[in-house]
Amino acid sequence: MPRRLLLIGGGHTHVEVIRRWGLNPEPDVAVTLVSPDRHTPYSGMLPGYIAGHYSHAECHIDLDAVCAQAGVTRIGASASEIDFAAHVARCGHAPDQPFDVLSIDTGSTPVLAPIPGAERHGIAVKPVAQFLEHWTQLREAARTAPRPLQVVVVGAGAAGVEVVLAMRHRIAGDGGHADFTLIGDGPTILGVHPRRVQQQFMSILQNQGVSVRLDTSVARVAPGTLFLGDGERLAFDEVVWVTGAAAPAWPRTSGLQTDNAGFIAVDRHLQSLSHPGVFAAGDIASMRDTPRPKSGVYAVRQGPPLSENLRRALRGEPLVEYHPQPRALALISAGDRYAMASYGPFAVSGAWVWRWKDRVDRAFMQRYRVAPENI
Repeated sequence: MPRRLLLIGGGHTHVEVIRRWGLNPEPDVAVTLVSPDRHTPYSGMLPGYIAGHYSHAECHIDLDAVCAQAGVTRIGASASEIDFAAHVARCGHAPDQPFDVLSIDTGSTPVLAPIPGAERHGIAVKPVAQFLEHWTQLREAARTAPRPLQVVVVGAGAAGVEVVLAMRHRIAGDGGHADFTLIGDGPTILGVHPRRVQQQFMSILQNQGVSVRLDTSVARVAPGTLFLGDGERLAFDEVVWVTGAAAPAWPRTSGLQTDNAGFIAVDRHLQSLSHPGVFAAGDIASMRDTPRPKSGVYAVRQGPPLSENLRRALRGEPLVEYHPQPRALALISAGDRYAMASYGPFAVSGAWVWRWKDRVDRAFMQRYRVAPENI
């Protein structure tokens, strides 16, 4: 009977694992991917898609095509529980999925639960497919509304800044009308980046007419109204949540060791601290010895070592260590074809940076293009 490798989640790390599996299949191993969506977005190109610079196909990986080429079976479902005694994953409406070795790469969602009303009012950027469906409706509303829509983006990190500028650029290009407000709970935008980056993007936001509210928290949300921490009320037509990362509940309730936020605790091999033969990568993982920010850059880099360790675990061989780079290059776009590169204390900007980012992103996506005749 073949050994069974189960991959839960179609994130950046697992996509690379599947690609490498197709290039070099492991004998007598059946591989299954559990992922509810056929198309997985590449986070680096999502702001460009919102801004209208890319088509859906250009910034989404076709999991069915990648899996078919690699001989991997995809189950269109979401995992809800791991039964370690039975060695199966519960998958809602789909049959239980057995495993000998398990890997989890489901990503994260914005932190909404502590804010009363947040989940009922507005839209989070993740799950991305749900957000993009709503984004189409928002664009149409901005074209047809009798007055400018009041759009609020909550979260002033790199993702929030990119999203608000991309939305503003696309709606203006569509001939729509909207006023944008960006809310951050810290003293600056882009808090982990150099002061020069913060200042330049603050200038861009102001020049684009985006109102920025810093040191501002959201206490609760009612239909059409944000109640801020200082007691002020802010009216909105649309609110988009781009807040910090939150973990799903099922890894912890299944018995996996997690950090305080609920992310799966892993060692230097990307293996669970509590369950040998179980691995995690991407945003869902919390690296105990080498903690890093939740970023697609690190998820992509985890692909090769995770792929190697899954093979070794199936063979019963010693695992290899993953050593993440101490810092990652951030390429932050400004809505139009302009971007800034931030690396440690260094930063450069210009249209040429956007062209550089575009080439990097397109090269990444090309690795997962599958010709129709190969499916």
